[in-house]
Amino acid sequence: MRFIIFVIDSKDNPGDGNEMAAIDAFNDQLEADRHWILAAGICEPETALRIDNRAGAGIVESGSLQQGPEHYSGFWVINAPDSATAQRLATEGSLACNRKVELRAFLR
Repeated sequence: MRFIIFVIDSKDNPGDGNEMAAIDAFNDQLEADRHWILAAGICEPETALRIDNRAGAGIVESGSLQQGPEHYSGFWVINAPDSATAQRLATEGSLACNRKVELRAFLR
């Protein structure tokens, strides 16, 4: 099964500088255990564009759909045999990046 783990960030959580080493170690473990598919950090929500071209509307709006103090700052896409394993990995990812995370399964 495939899952996505979103990293939830806020501007008032600048981190302590140790996160990157912990994230790298977590990523290495995901790869070693064959859970790794993809991971990336993403730009701040102010750089987002919302595009609606349904029926040729051509609407482009600045900013993220999600408003508020928290935003997504990155993600992991993983393989896991079941939701319990995915939850365990998300818990480990939260510890590694020192942020809250959101776990969602891919639709089959």
